[in-house]
Amino acid sequence: MSAARTLRAAAAGVLLAAGAGTASAHQLNVFASTDCEVVQIEAKFSSGRAPVGGEVRILDGRNTLLATLALTSEGTLSVPLAGLDTSSGLLIEVDTGDHEDYWIVTPQDIARACPS
Repeated sequence: MSAARTLRAAAAGVLLAAGAGTASAHQLNVFASTDCEVVQIEAKFSSGRAPVGGEVRILDGRNTLLATLALTSEGTLSVPLAGLDTSSGLLIEVDTGDHEDYWIVTPQDIARACPS
């Protein structure tokens, strides 16, 4: 390999590494919890900034779509559990268009929040 080609390959590697660092700096993080009446969803970028919009998909544990809702401008959403089949848990997916992440609420999470 020529010296020029080696230098170009090294420069490309540096640029790719710099680009990967920038992308990871804007990672979307999703968190969900329940109090037995609602599931509270929160999405934030790793910088702490809330996404200005996005789509929330709620699926059951068998991957059946239960609801598709809009994320608020604060990056949050409260969804009533009444009417949702939570027996197999919930998969909460948030998609901002450029970033996606998810959170799993297990049947055990829901049972702990709903004392008998």
